[in-house]
Amino acid sequence: MEGTELIRLLAVAGFVGAGAIRLHPALVKSFYQKTAQVDAGIAQTTGNKEIQADKAQVVATNAGRIAVLADGIGKKNTGQVCAQIAMDTILDQYEPYQILNNPDYLFKTAFYEANRRIQETLGERRGGVSLGVAFMNQTHLHYALAGNIRIALFRHGELIPLSKGQTLDVLAKDAWKDGKISRQEAVWSMEESRIWNYLGMDGFHEIERCSCPIQLKPQDTVFMATCGIFEELSWSEIEDILAEPGSRQERAEAIVRAAEGKESKEKENGSVIIF
Repeated sequence: MEGTELIRLLAVAGFVGAGAIRLHPALVKSFYQKTAQVDAGIAQTTGNKEIQADKAQVVATNAGRIAVLADGIGKKNTGQVCAQIAMDTILDQYEPYQILNNPDYLFKTAFYEANRRIQETLGERRGGVSLGVAFMNQTHLHYALAGNIRIALFRHGELIPLSKGQTLDVLAKDAWKDGKISRQEAVWSMEESRIWNYLGMDGFHEIERCSCPIQLKPQDTVFMATCGIFEELSWSEIEDILAEPGSRQERAEAIVRAAEGKESKEKENGSVIIF
């Protein structure tokens, strides 16, 4: 679907019911047949929420493999719509590439286009999405994110964190390292995990990108998750499941089952991609 066609479809999206957003059926892009051709695992849980506002997809083309994970923000189905727009925009921008020599350019242009489309759709309503994207060719991994998506590399039995996330505690830590705030001010802010940047917000800021491409080794696996997973499971718990035998789909489902087995009172939507 071309960008102009997407905008046309957005124009017919309306606000219905008690503040819910209706997304035109033609806007929901069907990439699931492509996922079946990729050695990837995708699993989700709604937590204790009524609506699943996460969207997850992995697509393989001649250029490489791209994984998109979107965590919608907003009341009713607003977050769900924002996540769908974000995912569709990334895949729209990626689809024409036969060779992708500059993933950073794709990330920057696609993220800002997604932000524009979301704001145009929402109007005066409040909502948005945390978005993580990972692109892998035969030799290197590139990633980018806005908001709070965890991206890591599982290598030789160890889960290596890659992304930091755009939350206030991370912002405070970076400001302290740069000498912009005192150590005590940073400590006070460490308990605050709210996101300070996401697609759809007024004054959307720069995305987080890897400082340099990550050279891949045989058997490397990329792990991506939304807060309903990494807030319920420790890093070591996830690492142990990834080390178990089984397909990537089986391990993704095992991670979700482990998150669902926790007794937290407030469980968010959770999604995991392993590829």
